[in-house]
Amino acid sequence: MGDPTSRRNQTRNRLRAQLRKKRESLADQFDFKIYIAFVFKDKKKKSALFEVSDVVPVMTNNYEENILRGVRDSSYTLESSIELLQKDVVQLHAPRYQSMRRDVIGCTQEMDFILWPRNDIEKIVCLLFSRWKGAEDEPFRPVQAKFEFHHGDYEKQCLLALSRKDKAGMVMNNPNQSVFLFMDRHQLQTPKTKATVFKLCSLCLYLPQDQLTCWGVGDIEDHLRPYMPD
Repeated sequence: MGDPTSRRNQTRNRLRAQLRKKRESLADQFDFKIYIAFVFKDKKKKSALFEVSDVVPVMTNNYEENILRGVRDSSYTLESSIELLQKDVVQLHAPRYQSMRRDVIGCTQEMDFILWPRNDIEKIVCLLFSRWKGAEDEPFRPVQAKFEFHHGDYEKQCLLALSRKDKAGMVMNNPNQSVFLFMDRHQLQTPKTKATVFKLCSLCLYLPQDQLTCWGVGDIEDHLRPYMPD
């Protein structure tokens, strides 16, 4: 008998070979939970924490056009994008969420969060948990991958977008291309001025398929505790 890691790798490779024949993603064999924390610069202020209502796994090449559009807009390099597209990567798409505040729990809504212009957010942190599909009696376990998007990184892209005249939705990514923000551009008219606002309308996490079973220790409650509202 081999060690547990070897057996797990053999099982995963067998699954991947079978699923490739069916043109499916390994991620289809998992249930996922994603939590999104908007962490404020003021450490006395609790993070705004949301649970994604439905996590939708999508193969990377379905967003090939958006990735290459980012190259044209100089959001990132052609070389890094080709590398991303060639990897066996799964996207975890998050279009709807609900606040974890006790007074509004259960109110699911389309993602609609003003990200810019505002200067009070330090970063966006996404926490990913998974379990094998059909294993409802097992707890979700934390996936050992880091998903963070700092204010300075998306602000640069917002400022770049201001110089463009197109009003279509935009895709912004963090430096290591693990988090993609889908942003809508809005014009707010006040009695004195007209302001441009960028709202987050959906989000995608990019994860190499070989990390899908890289689980850490602890449960959901343990990992959410630093971000939980009062």
